[in-house]
Amino acid sequence: MWTAELGGLDWICAFSGEETLARFAEARGEAEREWEYRRVVGARLLDEVIPALDFPCGEALDAAGPDGIVFPPVRGIVPDAAALDGQVVA
Repeated sequence: MWTAELGGLDWICAFSGEETLARFAEARGEAEREWEYRRVVGARLLDEVIPALDFPCGEALDAAGPDGIVFPPVRGIVPDAAALDGQVVA
């Protein structure tokens, strides 16, 4: 997966389709190179992939488009164990 750091947090860059991935590549000036991708249901990224990481991470969906949205690693979006506001210190 491709991640980017922004605001002190890593974000998985996810795209709702090939057109939004192409827009992202164009915005980066990298439209001519080959972009490998894997189709994954967005909920799986939030519920399974992010909690499996050993660092805090959110999801940025369609980052280069007008309808881009971020899903930060907070309670209600990711499981509590992976949420920055849900970790309990014993």
